[in-house]
Amino acid sequence: MIRRATSIAVLALFSCWTLGYAQSNPAINFAGSQEQPKTDPKAKPEPKGQPLASLTGCIDEQEGQWVLVNDHDMAVIANLAADGFPPEGFAKHVGHKVTVRGTSSSGASRPLFKVRVIEVISETCAAR
Repeated sequence: MIRRATSIAVLALFSCWTLGYAQSNPAINFAGSQEQPKTDPKAKPEPKGQPLASLTGCIDEQEGQWVLVNDHDMAVIANLAADGFPPEGFAKHVGHKVTVRGTSSSGASRPLFKVRVIEVISETCAAR
């Protein structure tokens, strides 16, 4: 009889401990499956139907417009627009060889590239 009472007490304590752990850990629900991670409400969703493209060149400013130029002959590849950061963020990369990632749309004379990410390849451009 004492053995049975001890077994029931141990089982009850284990159940309480498990229930307490599940309540203190929000990633576990009572069905035993994990909840989906919460997303940042300020984060921009990825554009639907348009995967991120990339271009490589040097950042420059011409006639008040941020542009990406070819690092060999400084020919303009695309106009740049900031997507998710202030346009002044391009200023610290002027003269750097970079890869920009974002989305492209056709412009009047050359494409407009909406930049989400800038990755520095080199602190200098070959043509400078």
